[in-house]
Amino acid sequence: MRSGNFFLIHNYNTVPEELVSLCEDYRIIDASDDAQVTEQLLAGDYSFEHVENTGHNLTSYFSFFADHHEELPDVMCLCKGNMIGRHVSREYFERAMMNTWFTYLYEEKAMRARYSRPTEEMLKENGGKDIGEGSIACLLSECQYTEENSSWYMQTGTHPYRYFRTYDELLTFVYRDPVLPRRISFAPGGCYIVRREMVTRHGAAFYRNLNKVMNYTLEPGFPAEAFIVERMMPLIFESNYDVNPWMEDEMLFDERLAHREELISRAKAEAAAGAGALGKLKRIWRGL
Repeated sequence: MRSGNFFLIHNYNTVPEELVSLCEDYRIIDASDDAQVTEQLLAGDYSFEHVENTGHNLTSYFSFFADHHEELPDVMCLCKGNMIGRHVSREYFERAMMNTWFTYLYEEKAMRARYSRPTEEMLKENGGKDIGEGSIACLLSECQYTEENSSWYMQTGTHPYRYFRTYDELLTFVYRDPVLPRRISFAPGGCYIVRREMVTRHGAAFYRNLNKVMNYTLEPGFPAEAFIVERMMPLIFESNYDVNPWMEDEMLFDERLAHREELISRAKAEAAAGAGALGKLKRIWRGL
């Protein structure tokens, strides 16, 4: 059984043979830094192009949207080379891959007990305790994950940010007067089935501009802004919000982004100065 949907596969250091076997047409955007993988893709006569690794898959999708904006396939499965087994089971993917409507390509059965409302049986097994109580995340369905809009992922220290500190900041930068949500629903991993018209409601510049926000470093990890865009994906494809004018104008966007960088740099400096002053005060207190 093969899907008639076009598979757009971001790939890193693997040969996505299993995914390719499930579709009639595909394109691999290969960001591998393992030369043997490239050799295997060439030897296997796979349809692929090699790109610089940005540390995540979103830039591959957005670059494809921009570069092929006038000739996109009708329906696209946005996949990762290691998606089956990591973000979805093969059983779930085979049920979903024929869909021609917007679909979350995500499933995490191991977390169902924590992310779903507990049944009486589950409570009995856990001594009456709801093991998901207090969790910031939950499931709306087998594939729809939702979490509190706390921007917790921006403060890990392993992924730097340059332009935006929170989900709300980027959301209001992209859209005019959006709702600031209490919770966010998205597919962890950024894999979906999307229709062409869902993508082309935004111009090519929109996707190139978003890539600038999340493609500027790999040290110590990829930009934290990529986590925000990952959570915005359903809005990008489904919402009816008006975008701000600079989102469809690369020159104007660059000016706005430079201004954002100045604001964030200033905020970081002020925070560091405040932390330094607090540290000095604590040292004084310890000396009393």
